[in-house]
Amino acid sequence: MKLVILDRDGVINYDSKEFIKNADEWRPIPGSLDAIAQLTQSGWRVVVATNQSGIGRGLFDMASLNAIHAKMHRAVNQAGGRIEAVFYCPDTDESQSPCRKPNPGMLHAIAERLNVEVEQAPCVGDSLRDLQAAAAVGAQPILVLTGKGRRTRAAGNLPEATTVYSDLAAVAQALRR
Repeated sequence: MKLVILDRDGVINYDSKEFIKNADEWRPIPGSLDAIAQLTQSGWRVVVATNQSGIGRGLFDMASLNAIHAKMHRAVNQAGGRIEAVFYCPDTDESQSPCRKPNPGMLHAIAERLNVEVEQAPCVGDSLRDLQAAAAVGAQPILVLTGKGRRTRAAGNLPEATTVYSDLAAVAQALRR
């Protein structure tokens, strides 16, 4: 089975400068739920890897994060898809945490806990830190232009071999080939 790793905010759901702090604030980007369903139905194992420094900043707690992820899982399931697992890092930038993207710790954890290879796996994100984490483990960095994606592309310095798509739906279409 093939593995695809998705960032959450800006890829699956709309992002917010004030953070997504509760389930009511979580809103899927049009086409993202169907894209996950297409990936699932095409034999991809879909895993989410997301920085959630709002926890470390005290902006929301684990119960809120769990409620957000429960809403996301329900929405994806209703669309006919499945997210196998959600990995998150609650630490702030200042912590220098090995699990916080752009560090590769979260991707190493995915490989270890799911007993899979992350090398060559498509890793979809909207920020440079998502792409850097992918490149650090030999995965395929994919930038989507939703969320912070347009600004990320405009800023340049993307890891070598980064591919760019308009959104998650376009990624799913490309991976189905």
